Amino acid sequence: MNCGHAVTLSVVPDSHLTSLNAVPVNESEDEPRAPYDPVPNGVPEVGVGPWPGEWPTGQEYDEQLLAEGDRRNVVDRYRYWRLDAIVADLDARRHDFHVAIENWQHDFNIGTIVRSANAFLAREVHIVGKRRWNRRGAMVTDRYQHVRHHATAEELAAYLHEQGVTLLGIDNLPGSQPIETLDLPRRCALLFGQEGPGLSEEARTVCDGTFSIAQFGSTRSINASAAAAIAMHTWIRQHADLSALDTWRG
Repeated sequence: MNCGHAVTLSVVPDSHLTSLNAVPVNESEDEPRAPYDPVPNGVPEVGVGPWPGEWPTGQEYDEQLLAEGDRRNVVDRYRYWRLDAIVADLDARRHDFHVAIENWQHDFNIGTIVRSANAFLAREVHIVGKRRWNRRGAMVTDRYQHVRHHATAEELAAYLHEQGVTLLGIDNLPGSQPIETLDLPRRCALLFGQEGPGLSEEARTVCDGTFSIAQFGSTRSINASAAAAIAMHTWIRQHADLSALDTWRG
């Protein structure tokens, strides 16, 4: 998070067009990954064993998981479910905010931000810059998200604006509005820069507004993934239905 100039917050009119600049990230370009990943670095007996007794018949269930057990890092609702069935169920409930991360230096924070985006059920995750990104911190949660790649911040802004989504940059720039008092638009994208330099000059230019997170200590900025979690949870506090039965608290 570095200092620079800020732009005035504006809301983009709704639209339902689709841009050709947004390219879904192809996992085949990354290293091979197991079909069912356990909790990374955890004990081997995480999750549940083989289904006891007669198997359920719903189409959402995966026969391999029913037979061998489900050691994935998923909430109990999704135990033994197929990956595509989980994604379909999440798609029916996704929130209206997007998350975007600049990726010029293969930042290790990106995976952690993606994991938080999954926890708060972001509509889409956007990688701006280099296509390959460090997935370690994601703990496999990227499989349950729609991840898109944009070569430039300008392409990201065009894609979002065509869908009526307001693009907001998060950085401690002069003139940025404090997130603690800002009413976030329901349909918005939260754009985070790289650890250290913060938002690029191009990103600052295309944002519809910028906001900052209040700090009271001696350090100049907070970790990018921590800032992302704070920003996403601010949207949740303002717009999410916290009384819904599909709100996980454990």
